[in-house]
Amino acid sequence: MARRTPEPVYVVAIGIGRAFFAGLRLKRRATGLAHIPSTGGAVFAMTHFGYLEFALVEWQTWLHNRRRVRFMATKRAFDKPLVGWLLRGMKHIEVDMKAGGDAYATAVEALRRGEIIGVFPEAGVSASFTVRELKSGAVRLAAEAGVPVIPVAVWGGQRLLTKNRRIRLRDRIGVEVDFAFGAPLLVTPSDSVAERTAELRSTLQELTGGLQRDYAQDGTGQWWQPRELGGTAPTVEEAAAADEERDRRRALAESERG
Repeated sequence: MARRTPEPVYVVAIGIGRAFFAGLRLKRRATGLAHIPSTGGAVFAMTHFGYLEFALVEWQTWLHNRRRVRFMATKRAFDKPLVGWLLRGMKHIEVDMKAGGDAYATAVEALRRGEIIGVFPEAGVSASFTVRELKSGAVRLAAEAGVPVIPVAVWGGQRLLTKNRRIRLRDRIGVEVDFAFGAPLLVTPSDSVAERTAELRSTLQELTGGLQRDYAQDGTGQWWQPRELGGTAPTVEEAAAADEERDRRRALAESERG
């Protein structure tokens, strides 16, 4: 294995994350770790039920084989002074929604250099805790760079920090977070992007379903469990309506400021 260039900021950030998760006494269970490549580029296509999945997957991947994951994050995150410094130090990729082509090209180049790029193909947190329709970027990146897509499902992370929910500190203690790394999906430029994206969504749904079935705590009546599985989370339609209303208020606020 080629020796990796030291990255002090990344190592420090991982250390802080490990200390934070240890302080919460998180329980961890993972399947499919053999699918995390020890070398070479790959796209991690991840479920998105909470705001800490990027850190949780970085943590799990680092514990397994010390691979670094570079996430594509919004310009809004990079514009925050401390957060932006940390993201740049960890070599994450800034995405300007008004000029996404630059970030896409940067990600392709990084994949060809042998990096793991983490993406959330749902393009936002799913408040219904179900896998929504996917954007095609993960498949397109992998096809252009000639690397596999690794489907990654995370369950339990939404109990730490998620959309439209205030979670008490004591309710974060001892939470179990489960990971499922799926078999690589090999895509080529001649493949149908729509068909392979649908296949990726089906795989993520299957992986998530397995994690939900095997989860240590019964989710019946719980806010973090999908409605269709006996929980009280918003339905897909209710979550979509709430997202539309939030986007409307945000757009109105931005127009009033500018």
